[in-house]
Amino acid sequence: MELASVLFRIVSAILLVGSVRVIVRLYSLLVATPERQRSKLWKQGIRGPPPSILVGNLLQMGKTESEDLNTARDGKQAITHGCCSHVLPFLDKWRQQYGPTFVFSMGNIQVLHMSHPDAVKEMSAYTSFDMGRPFYQKQGLHPLYGEGILHANGAVWAHQRKVMAPEFYMDKVKGMMKLMAESAVSVVNEWNRAIESAGGVADIKIDDYLRNFSGEVISKACFGSNCKEIISKLRALQEIACKKVALQGIPGLRSIPTKSNREMWRLEKEIHTLILKEVKRKGGADSDKNILQMIIEGAKNSDLSQDEIDNFVVDNCKNICFPAYENGAVPAIWTLMLLALYPEWQDKVRAEVHEICNGQSPSSGLLNKMKTLTMVIYESLRLYPLGCMLTREAVRDTKFGGIDVPKGVSIWVMLMALYEDPNIWGADVHEFNPGRFGNGINGACKVPHVYVPFGTGPRSCLGQHFAMAELKILLSLLLSNFTFSLSPNYRHSPVMNLIIEPEFGVDLLVRKV
Repeated sequence: MELASVLFRIVSAILLVGSVRVIVRLYSLLVATPERQRSKLWKQGIRGPPPSILVGNLLQMGKTESEDLNTARDGKQAITHGCCSHVLPFLDKWRQQYGPTFVFSMGNIQVLHMSHPDAVKEMSAYTSFDMGRPFYQKQGLHPLYGEGILHANGAVWAHQRKVMAPEFYMDKVKGMMKLMAESAVSVVNEWNRAIESAGGVADIKIDDYLRNFSGEVISKACFGSNCKEIISKLRALQEIACKKVALQGIPGLRSIPTKSNREMWRLEKEIHTLILKEVKRKGGADSDKNILQMIIEGAKNSDLSQDEIDNFVVDNCKNICFPAYENGAVPAIWTLMLLALYPEWQDKVRAEVHEICNGQSPSSGLLNKMKTLTMVIYESLRLYPLGCMLTREAVRDTKFGGIDVPKGVSIWVMLMALYEDPNIWGADVHEFNPGRFGNGINGACKVPHVYVPFGTGPRSCLGQHFAMAELKILLSLLLSNFTFSLSPNYRHSPVMNLIIEPEFGVDLLVRKV
């Protein structure tokens, strides 16, 4: 009995110590560390909305009402393009209340918000390892990112830089021109059939057609075949993940087996399996290497275990494939909506395409001559940007924008607010005016370095040349064959799903030229 009593006291002491350590750890994670980070920023005169314990400002973010961008004019829908206050109303409200620089909390994640031109310039030039990808992305808490990419050694990254180099993508662009054109012709043929069935004018929701086009192109570039299943599951994963981004600061939330979490885990597992299936099928030597084969080759030049190699390949494919898919489809959707709304610019682009191509299939040389189409795409990306903010995290205590940023604080540089600043772009900042880019980006506004439609610095979008070629080929072929106007069914409601998308899709009335 005496021995049992001693063992009981020992076990009780161990459990007590363990419980105390857990409580201390949780207190530090949820209360002390966030408070210390905010305190350092407050002492520098940076204010923001007062946070609540555990949830920070998440409740306030959910309660802020967005501005309605639809108004009636002469019985018709009048569309407003300044969508910052609609897409991110809480940031717009706090910016008006606290100025361009303020701090707010997403659970235990402290965010330093900045929306002034110098922040973009500094982030473009920032090469120190003191800042990196935000914690919730690095640690795989966001399912469209992964941690396998972190395990690479120097030999792997030396090879991966070849895969990620702009010249590699330029070569892939030239090699994929024919495929892009063929995929675009498939869309043209489908719409021709729809027009014939409808008797001359078809009311088409264009989103799925353009996503299928982009998915076919990028999956063949990445995997060497049309991997529709991988793309569709990545898209499904995005729809779940985008609803959870703001909640990533609540520790342990992603580990709770809720219905959406279980669905997310299932999709992640299926995507992992499908990509590895492609690895086994396409992992051999090939004279015309696709991106997957280049990634595999880099992973093999390492001392990683097989599990680490698998994670590395899967996460790289996800990081390259999904952004390229979105960067091709979504800007095309918005651009066609704008051209339908502004037929004078639609006519200008169509005339340019006819003059330059003269019945030929678009080539690299011909695309470079399409100045008006380029202006229209740039203006579309200004009004409905792919990325509305640049995000980094202070890996250690660092200085940014004249501010001493504590370790662990995320930095958000708001591009959308700068794209809607009349002091930078002029009084017509909320109007669709591609002419502002008539002399290129440098002539479009007073502070050209704020316009970075594909990101900036070492983390800029790898596939921007690919995306621009894809956009130009698709739009030039569609405009050569059809005229567009907005359907009465179209409801203008931009929404943030990691990038800005039309919430209800885009409905157009499509006629043959």
